[in-house]
Amino acid sequence: MEKATFYPLGDSAIVIQFSELISPEIHQKVRAVAAYLDEYAFDGFVEYTPAFTSVTVYYQPWVIDYSAVKPLLEEMLDDLMEEVEILESAAIEIPVVYGGDRGPDLDFVARQHQLSTSEVISIHSEAEYVVYMIGFAPGFPYLGGMSEKISAPRKEKPRAVIPAGSVGIAGLQTGIYPIETPGGWQIIGQTPLQLFEVNRAVPALLKAGDRLRFVAISETEFKKIKRN
Repeated sequence: MEKATFYPLGDSAIVIQFSELISPEIHQKVRAVAAYLDEYAFDGFVEYTPAFTSVTVYYQPWVIDYSAVKPLLEEMLDDLMEEVEILESAAIEIPVVYGGDRGPDLDFVARQHQLSTSEVISIHSEAEYVVYMIGFAPGFPYLGGMSEKISAPRKEKPRAVIPAGSVGIAGLQTGIYPIETPGGWQIIGQTPLQLFEVNRAVPALLKAGDRLRFVAISETEFKKIKRN
């Protein structure tokens, strides 16, 4: 496995950094570390947080300190295969109503690239996306794989309220707002699925490593799914 960089994050966490560049190959390494820690947690281990190109490992400093954690994790990486195995991930379809009141910025994104709204919808829904990380809000997926043909800047003035399920674009990223929250992404649609529900056994619908596709649906289908 490619040499990683380690550095402390306060007195109870260590960051394993693989690269500054975001790519599916680097993210496979992130997921490999996460899978290893799921199997072989060490004494004092608390949890880990996967990100685009790194994994942050949290530990109890009264059980084990940084000087002991670092070589332990270095040895762990040495135990991983030279070529990281492609890990299986769930394939999920996310139904979306594009445009209108549910996607008020779809026209803006289309104008940015001199495309029709139908072309934007087609490009956005044809791609397969990878959940690189969960962040910002509970269950918010940062997705990789969007075409730069529909990239768009963040809004100059963020909205105070964005409805739960809103699908947005910011730069080369697309994502889904799991709860009602302020935000500055360009909103192109909305899904009726509930991405985060605190009372579910697993509150977040998506996790890092999942694959998904967006499927365009009608307003009638949206309301039917919402009712069910």
